[in-house]
Amino acid sequence: MDKERVLAKIDELDSYRKELAEVMPKEYEDYAGSTEAKRACERLLHIMIETAIETCALMVKELKLGLPGNEEDFFSKLRKEGILSPGLTGKLKSMKGFRNILVHRYGEVDDELVFGFLKKNLKDFDVFRKEIVTFVGKK
Repeated sequence: MDKERVLAKIDELDSYRKELAEVMPKEYEDYAGSTEAKRACERLLHIMIETAIETCALMVKELKLGLPGNEEDFFSKLRKEGILSPGLTGKLKSMKGFRNILVHRYGEVDDELVFGFLKKNLKDFDVFRKEIVTFVGKK
């Protein structure tokens, strides 16, 4: 497995995470009242989720775990190999669904839902990072 490529994706994710922390308002009212803040947060969240999916896809390919039928198969294949925990696998599947809402229903996205996700679920990216880096460190 090309550890450097996987770790480069993790570095990319870290960069987006840091950028999001810099632009994300602390209070919902500040978030909802700023179109610029909302769009920046939504876009960064979107590309963070994409980066996590791309990292999983890369690992499935590098580890030769077979062809996935869909993006969720990336998570399941890594779970089956013990790389991702069951809890994180479910959260990644939920993130993928949330990404679809951000991308395909952009004008109809519920601000409270996005802000809630930002406040409650960003730590899932930290768990993702830890599980991937731990696995890569063993290889």
